[in-house]
Amino acid sequence: MVDSNASSGSPEETQNPHPDGNEPSENDVTLDAITRKVQESLSLGKRHKFWETQPVGQFKDLGDTNLPEGPIEPPTPLTEVKQETYNLPNPYEWVTCDIDSDETCDEVYNLLTNNYVEDDENMFRFNYSKEFLRWALRPPGYFRSWHIGVRVRSSKKLVAFITGIPARIRVREDVVNMAEINFLCVHKKLRSKRLAPVMIKEVTRRVHLENMWQAAYTAGVVLPTPVSTCQYWHRSLNPRKLIDVGFSRLGARMTMSRTIKLYKLPESTVTPGFRKMELCDVPPVTRLLKKYLDKFVVAPDFDENDVEHWLLPKENVIDSYLVESPETHEITDFCSFYTLPSSILGNQSYSTLKAAYSYYNVQRQLLCFN
Repeated sequence: MVDSNASSGSPEETQNPHPDGNEPSENDVTLDAITRKVQESLSLGKRHKFWETQPVGQFKDLGDTNLPEGPIEPPTPLTEVKQETYNLPNPYEWVTCDIDSDETCDEVYNLLTNNYVEDDENMFRFNYSKEFLRWALRPPGYFRSWHIGVRVRSSKKLVAFITGIPARIRVREDVVNMAEINFLCVHKKLRSKRLAPVMIKEVTRRVHLENMWQAAYTAGVVLPTPVSTCQYWHRSLNPRKLIDVGFSRLGARMTMSRTIKLYKLPESTVTPGFRKMELCDVPPVTRLLKKYLDKFVVAPDFDENDVEHWLLPKENVIDSYLVESPETHEITDFCSFYTLPSSILGNQSYSTLKAAYSYYNVQRQLLCFN
């Protein structure tokens, strides 16, 4: 859903596979190409020392047809799962973060706002709203014990955070109960304390206690071993501001006025029946989405409760629209996006960059090719 902080507070420093800034060509962007290129670029002493000890896919196993498909490690009897929390360095203690509490939500918000994902040039940092955090962390059936914080014992200051939420993910024909791990964040001043590996082990332990044995996560760098990659494309809505803050730049032989005219939006929509999603639309949207997701090898297994939570519009968090046929009143198309602003660092004129991220989208024509 949203990116884990792999570059800040990650278990180890991960080398940039393209230190000269050159991105691979479009034809070269495949999972095998990316992972092999990363593996080849890392000397033996700089490989992923933490992740190579974990039950995750390894770069060295790529292309090994002898490996059976299925869990990397079989489930362990619950009686054998470690019952006590992992040990933290003496100045720190574990806490379970109650996101329903305004005070705790404020603490989590402030930690992430000041210490979470930044771009490579340190110009922008994700700025999740409290409403967004509650939406992201409280899906149907969530476990409060998976919202894990680390505090300083003496001051009770929250200095690290990691979360998990439950998800049903279909892998080919099997639906697997998994955890989605997100929001790994360690305070900037503590990134030499090696807190992140312990936090990952602790959230893994708590997931196991709920008899779940698989997990998924996203990262801004290549870690062992991706099953999918994502490429971002941007559509500017306010090009003058984006150019002023350094997010984008004027194209060759382009003026500001020509750029503004190029990105100007029409005054109204042109698709008949295009409207905002409502509560009564949850059943047909669920059917439409499930039919679309059936074409993928790996996809969420959504029911109506999931669709209501994740896709029903919430102001400044999630927006969803659909196309209702004026003749048949059938829901034929669906689109959605979530709103995630970023703080603009070191700019005198602007403090926030608002961005909409494409979420789940179903186009009628796409269904015709199933």
